[in-house]
Amino acid sequence: MTDLDAARLLPWAGEEGKPCYLITDGTGRLSQLADTVEAVQLGMADDLLEHAVDLLADHRATPDQLRFLLTRMSEALNDVRRIAVSRGARL
Repeated sequence: MTDLDAARLLPWAGEEGKPCYLITDGTGRLSQLADTVEAVQLGMADDLLEHAVDLLADHRATPDQLRFLLTRMSEALNDVRRIAVSRGARL
């Protein structure tokens, strides 16, 4: 495996939002941290989807509540997309 093949896109951004990569065989402490962060991000996305179902069913939801929900969902979608790209590159 070449270094390029072993580069893992990490589930967080670096300075100025640039992607961070780790050259790894997948067994180190930073790889384990990345796995943990990915699990937390996916869990938060699940929780957010459940909250969205409830909030959208509530006809009393305010525009500010919906805007807040959409902002958080946008962040979660960005995280999930980064995880998908990272995992797809490692297949």
